[in-house]
Amino acid sequence: MSTTGEVPVVTAPGFEEFVAARGAALVRLARGLLRDPDAAEDVVQDALARALLRWSRVSAADDPAAYVNRMVVNACTSFWRRAARRERPSDVLPERGAADETARLADRDALLAGLRRLPVKQRTVLALRHFEGWDDERIADLMDVSPGTVRSNAHRGLKALRAALEG
Repeated sequence: MSTTGEVPVVTAPGFEEFVAARGAALVRLARGLLRDPDAAEDVVQDALARALLRWSRVSAADDPAAYVNRMVVNACTSFWRRAARRERPSDVLPERGAADETARLADRDALLAGLRRLPVKQRTVLALRHFEGWDDERIADLMDVSPGTVRSNAHRGLKALRAALEG
């Protein structure tokens, strides 16, 4: 154990030679896949670090270069996925904040609660008419009633729903 605070360097036979021979090509590959050259170098460094930890398996592969190339491609794909969730700093603040949607959600919840309190036929007619866009004849066929019954259930249901939402 070193008392000078130095970090021990882990090496594997053949790994340094592999990096010397293929390192630049791996960086070119990553730069072709990513827009940011600095990110490409970071991705290659991470892939090589993982390859070093598994070097006995990597070097035993039929084609170690192809194995590490696949590691770099997978690391680039992971970088893209992480980038979509990553925050991006900005010097410009928006002029106004996002609209407060709580009132709209509260209205929707009150409407759905009011619909649940209606009798089944009225609730069915209103749901099919307003949420599905069905006409009275189609609703009548489905419910096996006359179109006039559908209209009266819609009228009564809307009247009860308005009363529930106002009170």
